[in-house]
Amino acid sequence: MSSSSLDDLGKLVLRLGLGALLLLHGISKLHGGVDWITGMVAARGLPGFVAYGVYIGEIVAPILIILGIYARIGGLIVAINMLFALGLAHMKDLFVLGKSGGWALELQGLYLVSGLVILLIGAGRYSLSGRSGRFN
Repeated sequence: MSSSSLDDLGKLVLRLGLGALLLLHGISKLHGGVDWITGMVAARGLPGFVAYGVYIGEIVAPILIILGIYARIGGLIVAINMLFALGLAHMKDLFVLGKSGGWALELQGLYLVSGLVILLIGAGRYSLSGRSGRFN
């Protein structure tokens, strides 16, 4: 297998992993709603409808990433979504280590970094777009 094929396979694994894991969070919010997020958003002086952006960040973006359609845009949306999550819900743990010694926000950090990586590297050949163009 050539180096470029391995690169594309790595992109596929990253896309499927990030997309599937984050999509599960979005599905849970479909079932449970986002009222609790609306409260956090309002407490920061933002309009309540901003809370519904979580559906874009945790359902639409992961689907784009999994399929490899506009994956770079999906990665950007995931990164923005995670910055909102960090700012709204997790600031108190920003400099905290967890019980096992790792960063208390390692999951959120991993989602943020993975979104940025997909933004930078694109979807690769193993995607519905079949290329790693400007937005894929």
